[in-house]
Amino acid sequence: MLNEKHDLIHELPEYRDEIHNLKTSNNHFARMFNEYHEVDHEVHRIETGVETTSDDYLEEKKKVRLHLKDELLKIIKSV
Repeated sequence: MLNEKHDLIHELPEYRDEIHNLKTSNNHFARMFNEYHEVDHEVHRIETGVETTSDDYLEEKKKVRLHLKDELLKIIKSV
């Protein structure tokens, strides 16, 4: 949906503490976390009309964002 927040804290509020701890203690998680937020920011800018791209490009970015979210969630749940 357009203009919805997709940052991890809004997406996974029940894991707020785990996310914070992993960002500070796990370099791999921190890199993936930053990549997720860069992709999410780009998707948001496209959806709000700040940037224009093809629909295919937007859909690919959404798939990347979902993949990163899934990988981050796996790490969170393994703690």
